Parts: sequence; structure tokens; C-alpha cells
Amino acid sequence: MTSPTDRPRLHLFDLDGTLIRGSAAAVEISRQLGLSEEITALEQAFLLQGMTPDEFAVQARELWSALTPEHVTAAFEGAPWLAGIREVWADIRARGGRCAVISLSPDFFVERLLDWGADATHGSRWPAVPFTRPVHRPGILDARAKVRIARDLCAEYGVGFDECVAYGDSMSDAELFSVVPVTVAVNADHHLAGLALREYVGGDLREAYELVGNDVL
Repeated sequence: MTSPTDRPRLHLFDLDGTLIRGSAAAVEISRQLGLSEEITALEQAFLLQGMTPDEFAVQARELWSALTPEHVTAAFEGAPWLAGIREVWADIRARGGRCAVISLSPDFFVERLLDWGADATHGSRWPAVPFTRPVHRPGILDARAKVRIARDLCAEYGVGFDECVAYGDSMSDAELFSVVPVTVAVNADHHLAGLALREYVGGDLREAYELVGNDVL
């Protein structure tokens, strides 16, 4: 990676399928509980049958009734993360930029990335683990919320969408990709075809990050 420049950017990262390759927080959590088949069925209902994010969360909450903090830790540590995440975020911050994660996944999972160097994390608001309360549907994010949160982050950090870089992989990132001009599709599906400035397939975030180019970074 090259030396810092005087053009700081706000880098916006999706989580499921982007930072975690070929998987998602819900899948990794369910694996710890021995519920892989059940979460697969729920994921299919969400991806193919029009289930809303809040309904997905309500059903996942019931599925995860036995979830403990230890399960969450094991799921986080065992997830198939892309290599180089900490290094990329350190480089962004060395350049004077910021990095944020915006995900539909539970906040109790997403917020752990603050320890890896993210400046901000935004996930769906879930009850604390172990669960004693139901999911509050208004706290569950959808694709439109990603744009709203990105706009709020821009205001907080004093940048515009034209000073952002977005990284994503699927339909939930399409709206954000439509308003951010510099975008990187990371191991993406067909929903981002034609929307991304750059495309990356592989297992190292450093390689995806370098595709953006030093004139933008």
C-alpha cells in the first residue's frame, strides 16, 4: 500500500457476502446452534420469496432462542472473513479517511468490527443476547436504510457521496451503489451487474481496495 494522501474518503462496507466471503452473520450464528438447515430455509424465503428483513429477524429470533454470548463470539471468530480487513482499514485511517460497516445483520455481531478498526458500525437493532425481549421491527434495517445511514455518516464526517467508496455484493447494496459513484462489487451476484465501477472476485480485501486506485483512495 502506498503512503497517505491528502484526499480522505469515507469507505462504506457491507458485511454479509462482502467482508464475510460466501456466508453471512445469520448463517455463522446458526451453525453454532446446529441450525444450518433451518437458516438456509429462512434465507431462501428472504432471497427468493419476498420475505421482508423485519420478518426474517422475527423468525431468526425464535430460531435462536438458545443463543448465548459465547455462541456469538464463536460465530464471529469462525466466520470466513476476507484477509486483510484490518490492514485496509488501517491504511484508510492513515490517509485521513474513515471506514464504516453498514449491514442488515444484527448489531451485536456487526459492532465487533469496531475492535478491528472500523470508525463506525451500523447493524439492525436487536435485543441483547441472551434474548429476553422480542425483536423490535422498526429497528431492523433494509436496503433503503443503507442510503440513509450513509448520508448521516457523510454529514457527520463532512463529506459528500462523491467522496465515498462503497463495497458490496448483492441486492441490498444496489441502492447505495446507485448514489455513490465509486463502488467495488466484491464476490458479487447479478444484482450489482453494471452498477459497480470495479469488480473483485477473491479472498483478500487488500486486492479489492487496490482496484479503486490511488487517484481515488
